Amino acid sequence: MNAAAHWREALADWAIPQEILDGADSMPWTLPPDVFARRTRRQLAHPTGPSYARATQVLHRPGSVLDVGAGAGAASLPLATRTTELTAVDESAGMLAALATLAPGARLVTGRWPDVAPEVPPADLVVCHHVFYNVPDLAEFALALTDHARRRVVVELTGHHPLAVLNAYFERLHGLSRPKGPTAADAVAVLRQAGLAPKTQRWLRPAITEYETFDELVDATRRRLCLPAARRDELVALMREYRADVPQPRELTTLWWEP
Repeated sequence: MNAAAHWREALADWAIPQEILDGADSMPWTLPPDVFARRTRRQLAHPTGPSYARATQVLHRPGSVLDVGAGAGAASLPLATRTTELTAVDESAGMLAALATLAPGARLVTGRWPDVAPEVPPADLVVCHHVFYNVPDLAEFALALTDHARRRVVVELTGHHPLAVLNAYFERLHGLSRPKGPTAADAVAVLRQAGLAPKTQRWLRPAITEYETFDELVDATRRRLCLPAARRDELVALMREYRADVPQPRELTTLWWEP
């Protein structure tokens, strides 16, 4: 099996059975924009990490930035002092509204990449953080990023699928075994097969929490697990058993390549 097909099939294995979805009182795919805005404000206050460093390398001379899957702008807004123009693309109008409160001058494009790529101008730097695991056709997606970059593309993703941290919960609460792949290494294989030459850096993000309270974390986890409100206490007990209230470092990978 080639790398692109393996990636697509590995992502398809993450589909949640319909009977579990039917028991949920909210869909598991989205989180409140406040969570993403909080991440952005933290990165604005202390811009750090290899992804930030690889981006600033090519903005020694200020230039335009395109942020694909922008969320609230955690990847792009810390580059503001080096940015001449910012275009943010996201499927969620709510996320883009959160970004706009922090960057009123940004150009906002609501839609799915690469469907909206023809509407988006090229930029000196293209950034795309924590989006790849939502993209079955990864080669097409990445080539469209490359086509829009004059200087560099910088991508950040977790080492393993971001929902893999909930695998033990799905097993205990739903009796459902979840996949282990794909991984960042699989994404690199797809990019190389597509003719790109990404450089990679693995690193650990310090132990931080995206949530202001344990209750907020519980509610987000309950949504991710498709649990109805009636099972909230059961989830709380399990989270305390697993020490979910204690943040852990997260393995991340930064990829970058020149067009």
